[in-house]
Amino acid sequence: MDTTQTGPYRTSPSLRSFMPRVLLQALIDALNDAGFRCVGPKVRDGAIVYETLRDVSELPAGMQDVQEPGRYRIESTGTPRMFAWANGPQALKPLLFAPSEVLWYARRQADGSLAFEADLPQEKPLAVFGVRACDLAALAIQDQHFTQQAHGACTDPYYAKRREEMFLIAVNCTHPASTCFCASTGDGPRAQQGFDMALDERDDGFLVTCGSERARAILDRMGLVQASGEQIDEAMRATDDATQRMTRSLPGRNLRDALFARLDHPRWEEVAERCLSCGNCTSVCPTCFCHSEHDLQQIDGMQSQHVREWDSCFTRGHSQIHGLTVRPDTRTRYRQWLTHKLGSWHDQFGRSGCVGCGRCITWCPVGIDITEEATVICREQP
Repeated sequence: MDTTQTGPYRTSPSLRSFMPRVLLQALIDALNDAGFRCVGPKVRDGAIVYETLRDVSELPAGMQDVQEPGRYRIESTGTPRMFAWANGPQALKPLLFAPSEVLWYARRQADGSLAFEADLPQEKPLAVFGVRACDLAALAIQDQHFTQQAHGACTDPYYAKRREEMFLIAVNCTHPASTCFCASTGDGPRAQQGFDMALDERDDGFLVTCGSERARAILDRMGLVQASGEQIDEAMRATDDATQRMTRSLPGRNLRDALFARLDHPRWEEVAERCLSCGNCTSVCPTCFCHSEHDLQQIDGMQSQHVREWDSCFTRGHSQIHGLTVRPDTRTRYRQWLTHKLGSWHDQFGRSGCVGCGRCITWCPVGIDITEEATVICREQP
């Protein structure tokens, strides 16, 4: 990292440049020319999602999201800002840990023997615009899991192939949704690390913080001017204000002992009566990594594909062992998800598995709020 930090995230003013809004297209073009496929937020099917980005006009200028438990919509604000929204249903996870992919093929040879061939990704490296601080924090956890940096085991080559050259352009969040609570987990709204560039959006352009040497090489060619002290102060106030506007929070950053002391709390049964076990929360969660694997055979028996797909601890089959379903009902499945996410992740990764993005609240069909459930369970004796 090239940034100089004191406190949660205070970058030296000398490391910040001002980029007029008109130069954002030049940045997209420079990354395309460098061999990246640019990906950025676009409006599709009533949501802001990541898709291939070729032109700055494709970004959601003048759009803002409105999120509540079990509800999401976008509306026009009439401003020139392109990143005045909190987040959509996607994070970085589907760009790296594919929802469904073939891991390897098995082919029958002429002599009857089998030959196995891995199917590693061959896509261009991605340059992702609009990454939020909470999703950078989630990416660090995914990196630990799939590259096993924390445990010294083998790296997942499929994840690593996509991850190794990914270029990340963060945008510090100034418009949190009502479901956001990243300030309480320590993961936002200002990006702290893990980015190549971080942008603070203004009506007339962006303040740019450089986070890597490859980003510096691109920015140097753009001839940007140094940001003024007033511009920097305004950017810091904007994210400080965003922090103050967050009304949700978890009751603590390490809830491991409190949760495991309350495995028989009556609230587990109460939330199970509302929960549909649909798995929406695990699908939109930027840190969940459960998956299943199965084989797809051709009808002639000459070839099969070994496929990995996202799975969820809310499914019946997820806990099936030798014909026994360990978690047979919604109560035990929801309890597994919450105690793992907020509790035993501390044993695995040294922190909670929740980054406060609020997606599980917004995209839950019945509006279950993880902050409310954790607060009731951890603060009240059963």
